[in-house]
Amino acid sequence: MPYDLSDTLVVGISATALFDLSEADSVFRRKFESNREEAIEEYREYMAARESDGLKPGTGFYLVKALLSLNQFQSGDKAPLVEVVVMSRNSPETGVRVFHNIREYGLDITRSAFTGGESVVDYLEAYDVDLFLTTNTKDAQRVIDSDSCAVALVKEPPANMEAIPDGQVRIAFDGDAVLFSDESEIVFKAEGLKGFHSAEDREQDNPLNDGPYATLLRKLSRLQDRLPHKVDFSPVRVAIITARNSPAEMRVIKTLRHWGVYVDEIFFLGGLDKSKIIKAFKAHIFFDDQDVHLEPAARYTPAGKVPYRSGSPLKDSEQK
Repeated sequence: MPYDLSDTLVVGISATALFDLSEADSVFRRKFESNREEAIEEYREYMAARESDGLKPGTGFYLVKALLSLNQFQSGDKAPLVEVVVMSRNSPETGVRVFHNIREYGLDITRSAFTGGESVVDYLEAYDVDLFLTTNTKDAQRVIDSDSCAVALVKEPPANMEAIPDGQVRIAFDGDAVLFSDESEIVFKAEGLKGFHSAEDREQDNPLNDGPYATLLRKLSRLQDRLPHKVDFSPVRVAIITARNSPAEMRVIKTLRHWGVYVDEIFFLGGLDKSKIIKAFKAHIFFDDQDVHLEPAARYTPAGKVPYRSGSPLKDSEQK
């Protein structure tokens, strides 16, 4: 019988986000520009000749490994706390190297989708995915526009990754346009900091609307409830790292209270450099919507960009 995954956190991850496949990808792309058919054949030969070779961890590897370790707390015959699905545009034939490395690293991943060049986005709902990590810009945009699940376009693996405490899953989120809707960010862009602070102080008793990661945060909260630990000692630790400061902080706190969600740490930076806080927090991954915050952090912390919906004014502003 199939599991009821309503309380299981399901992470879909592309092969290129799980492992560092940049070398193989560059071989394919160089040839693809001149001859598509030959590029596919050359890629097959390249992967077949290296299917037993090791791969270095990708940006999402350490998060996946840490999340899967939570299944040690699975109770009896209940559904696992975490499921991970590898979702790849590779064919099963060229995916052998990925399967080999999953086993070599001891990752308890049993589900996968290899689509032979087609987009994997259409299969996210079938696998009940809550979070999709990818390196494909078009796939990430399709997911955010469809509102099917949380999605992040992962940065390159960090060159000098900070040591993360053993036995914990540590996840850091930005606030506006990530956990919360982009409405307040739009006010800031239009009216400046003074107008933003005035609006947020005035609206502090009105909860912020859901952003693209609100449902994921609630799922993480339910995951914490299934763990045999008090919140203070939970192996899942969540932080919000936001550029907000007083008097805009109260609306965030009251929104989380309204959602019934407990967050371990919140940092209201008021324009200070986020990367120093992120480095100190030692996250398995940090989610933000702006490259100005992600690029410095990605040097030592796995990081993922949350794209704006195609119809958002922030999308237009970003492109300009």
